[in-house]
Amino acid sequence: MKKHNFYAGPSIMSQFTIDETAKAVKDFADMGLSILEISHRSKQFQAVMDEAISLFKYLLDIPQGYSVLFLGGGASLQFAMVPMNMLKTKAAYLDTGVWASKAIKEAKLFGEVDVVASSKDKNYNYIPKDYTVPSDVDYFHYTSNNTIYGTEIRKDPEMGVRMISDMSSDIFSRPVDISKYDLIYGGAQKNLAPAGVTFVIVKDDALGKSGRVLPTMLNYETHVKKDSMFNTPPVLPIFSALQTLKYYKELGGVEVIEKMDVAKADCLYNAIDSSKMFVATVPNHEDRSIMNVCFVMKPEYKDLESSFIEFATARGMMGLKGHRDVGGFRASLYNALPMESVKALTEVMKEFEKSH
Repeated sequence: MKKHNFYAGPSIMSQFTIDETAKAVKDFADMGLSILEISHRSKQFQAVMDEAISLFKYLLDIPQGYSVLFLGGGASLQFAMVPMNMLKTKAAYLDTGVWASKAIKEAKLFGEVDVVASSKDKNYNYIPKDYTVPSDVDYFHYTSNNTIYGTEIRKDPEMGVRMISDMSSDIFSRPVDISKYDLIYGGAQKNLAPAGVTFVIVKDDALGKSGRVLPTMLNYETHVKKDSMFNTPPVLPIFSALQTLKYYKELGGVEVIEKMDVAKADCLYNAIDSSKMFVATVPNHEDRSIMNVCFVMKPEYKDLESSFIEFATARGMMGLKGHRDVGGFRASLYNALPMESVKALTEVMKEFEKSH
């Protein structure tokens, strides 16, 4: 039976990425050695790093004056590393969920934080609107996609100040105007690579201005100067990331991927909205994530949620259980997920609804 992978993260990767990584684990670059055991200083791995950075810049149309870094620690370390490096006096943050609130908590250790708006009042089921970002902040930080709650900001905001964004779960799903940002970061385990590497896109001339002494490893300038090779980088995930970037280029780039992702999300949301049994947790269509579709049973069918999980899992639908903060179901439609899987899920939903 075919399995359909809707896990929120770590999550589905392209078969190309999996196959090429598996080959390299056995024999990397015809060296007769595994990617797991070769030096990161070898010319063979240096070529991997160079190509990964080059493709990253190509696919996102990153302008001159920006560096792409591959670091450890996950996006959670970036919650602290960003303000440590970039916050001089005051920063503005938008609170749209768990990951945004964690970033806010860390930023408060390094300076004044103005939380300009929050959707916590409705369990983060919408994106705040009509808020003002002060003109005197060092930066405005937002989380582009909220995996737990299924909301997403799909257009670069117009704020009149420099921006920083956590794009862990929707990077490469839409074009981004990088020039508006001082820094973009994210964990790789949704749309790029296995867990273990973190990407950072940083504007070079925005660094070195915090006014504080920084630990060597937590200073972005350290890693910019050494091209992410100051210490041993996460070798295997970076190799896998390169394979994903090659796959994205072969598909036709970010614009093509966005159309595919929107079509997948439309297919599933249409099935939910037309259902007598299921309902989306995010009511406003423009706030709905195309990466993480969250839905529940309508109140009169609430007691059937566990039955549906069992029913769907038995038919190959994996990872559908919603986060405990929302309940219900969550179907993650990351870039590598084929439309075939989305259609299979909608058929399972119809079959379950018909039988009840």
